[in-house]
Amino acid sequence: MAYGKFAEVVLDIPLNKKFHYNIPPSFVNQVEIGKRVKVPFGRRTVVGYCVGLTNISDVKTLKDIIHVIDTTPILSSKMLGVAEWMANFYFCGLGEALESFLPSVVKKGIKSRTINVIRLCKDGISVKEMISTIKKRAPIQARALEALAEVGEITFPELANISKCKMDSVNRLRDRGFITLDKVEVSDPLFAGKHFKKTVHFSSTEEQEVAIRLIKRKVRERKHSVVLLKGVTGSGKTEVYLQAISEVITLGMKAIVLVPEISLTPQTIERFKSRFDRVAVLHSSLTERQRSDQWWDIKNGNADVVVGARSAIFAPLEDVGLIVIDEEHENTFKQDTSPRYNARDVSVVRAAYENAVVVLGSATPSLESFYNTEIGKYECVTLKNRVGHKPLPRVEVIDMRREIFGGKGQKPISDYLELSMKECLSKKEQVLLLLNRRGFSPFISCRRCGFVLKCKRCDISLTYHKKKEAVICHYCFAEEPVPRECPDCCSPGIRFTGFGTERMEELIRARFPQYNLLRMDSDTMRGRDSHEKALSAFRRGDIDILLGTQMIAKGLDFPNVTLVGVLSADTIVNLPDFRASEKTFQLLCQVAGRTGRSAKGGKVIVQTYNPEHYSITYAATHDYDGFAKKELEYRKQLYYPPYGRLARVVLRGKKDLDVKEKASNIAEKLMNAIKLSDGSLLAGLRKDKVGVLGPAPAPIVRVKDNYRWHLIVKADSFKNLHTILKSIENENRNSKKVQMMIDVDPYMLL
Repeated sequence: MAYGKFAEVVLDIPLNKKFHYNIPPSFVNQVEIGKRVKVPFGRRTVVGYCVGLTNISDVKTLKDIIHVIDTTPILSSKMLGVAEWMANFYFCGLGEALESFLPSVVKKGIKSRTINVIRLCKDGISVKEMISTIKKRAPIQARALEALAEVGEITFPELANISKCKMDSVNRLRDRGFITLDKVEVSDPLFAGKHFKKTVHFSSTEEQEVAIRLIKRKVRERKHSVVLLKGVTGSGKTEVYLQAISEVITLGMKAIVLVPEISLTPQTIERFKSRFDRVAVLHSSLTERQRSDQWWDIKNGNADVVVGARSAIFAPLEDVGLIVIDEEHENTFKQDTSPRYNARDVSVVRAAYENAVVVLGSATPSLESFYNTEIGKYECVTLKNRVGHKPLPRVEVIDMRREIFGGKGQKPISDYLELSMKECLSKKEQVLLLLNRRGFSPFISCRRCGFVLKCKRCDISLTYHKKKEAVICHYCFAEEPVPRECPDCCSPGIRFTGFGTERMEELIRARFPQYNLLRMDSDTMRGRDSHEKALSAFRRGDIDILLGTQMIAKGLDFPNVTLVGVLSADTIVNLPDFRASEKTFQLLCQVAGRTGRSAKGGKVIVQTYNPEHYSITYAATHDYDGFAKKELEYRKQLYYPPYGRLARVVLRGKKDLDVKEKASNIAEKLMNAIKLSDGSLLAGLRKDKVGVLGPAPAPIVRVKDNYRWHLIVKADSFKNLHTILKSIENENRNSKKVQMMIDVDPYMLL
């Protein structure tokens, strides 16, 4: 244990600063690095993290630590190192970074449930003597003792059910010394009632064997490295993960597996629980007690494998040998609130502290990861073929402009897709339909004056949700009643335009009434087990048509799906975002991979108004390398990632003029940071490699009653980007009217 007169404490504030506190004599043996402490801060008492101990402080009068929360350090030195990196890289407070390491249930101190366990007290008297002593006077108590004698110990509800006794009878038995009542902690059983049939390693293909051997060798070397596992959908990437993890456990180490969607977690858990005994799970669909139990199981060394979504990268595992990021390209690994970290990049840093191997798996890797293999920073191993050499599905692109020009009006389902659905369903095969837009109608307007119904707090059109009979903002979640007439001209001609998943569900039910349809989106999947129940029903064949948003596009394996329909491939490609083409290509390839996984084969139909767009044409031929080459050419011309580094600075406030003025001020400071005293550019860079784009109004100008302006900062390296951003990192302290947000490596520019 390291000692010092003063503790260095960080707090959950957007300031990367360590505060010094005096350690009172009563806490000298309790304060340790990695523990949480209660300290005074201003007029409040707050929880902070002890990150250092020192004998030197510049502050003359220090306040005392009030309380030490943890009996043992809750954060290891390695995790503190990861947090330091996050604070520096993502421009957040060290305390903010550490806050993301602990689930809210752990911070709340939620413990396991305690129950009363009833046990016989056999000291000095036999059970038969106990029963005979009280049988005539207290027959109910005697029955309770008889039931207890058969099982040894039991909970009160179980005993009451068997013997019909009440708590009053139990208390009397305890008072007479016949029984004891002991409080026992019990877990909220995560896998209760579930049977996982144990599996062994499947026979590997030659390509899989190459990947497995490479990863195992690197794990045994115990050196930090990153391997990109680039495998087409259905090529058996999960089996590679499983066999690599088996090697890790054999060597006495542990593994973390991240998946991008909660909907993938049940299927992933089943695969890992079928192979390994000590698997822990961390994701938001667990109950609070389950999350607490799982976290403490991991902390106490009772898990070899942790499976979870983004935040599982902070699981308190010791001796990590392997970190797997499945579908590493997914933007769900990027946190959209401070700290705005990307779990993929954090995993690489954590692996460096652990001397561990990172495996990034994807059929459509992010261009950053692909580029890192091109320059030799990462190693790449490719699975070009599906298991069993099953062919990738045929993809047919339908030009929806022809449907309109043919006098058919706006049709959400083309004639060809409808015919293909009928053929598929008639053979008792399943259909999967993707529409990445929820609600009934995403656009409400007046036929007479053209008025568009928008959120009063956000600069975004309201979406009509028919089931709720309300119009809802998908940004601030405000709800309003459905207008019966135009709010502007009072005309009754309100028109609901466009198709969301709710409206599409209604239409498909009308056209295919004899088939079972299930809709999966964030409106229908609100229950704790809703994802698992829905996907289990689809896997059993209880559902014929699965309609959903992008949550159904990734990682799921349904052999009886022989038709996939993409109802609109244009929902992402036209967004004002430099990653729009990449996201479109990835989504189309991923959803296409849900079919053709059995001997029945499969077909994919993509509907679009922009069939010539290269992201769609390359996706139709499953040509990742062709797409990557073309997209990287565009990125290189603009010096966008992976060739350059970007940060987005967003200013928001209640008054547009204040925000605009602050944005201009920030832009000036950033430009001054780029220019040196002699007028030359920072580090001698060319103008196309470093600069500030903007300020300009954000594509969505107003959100939650706040006006928004943004700037894009561009540099050739993180070092130079960091130097530029340093000039504005303390701006939030100088302005109460306008708040600033820095997003390094942004994934959304809206």
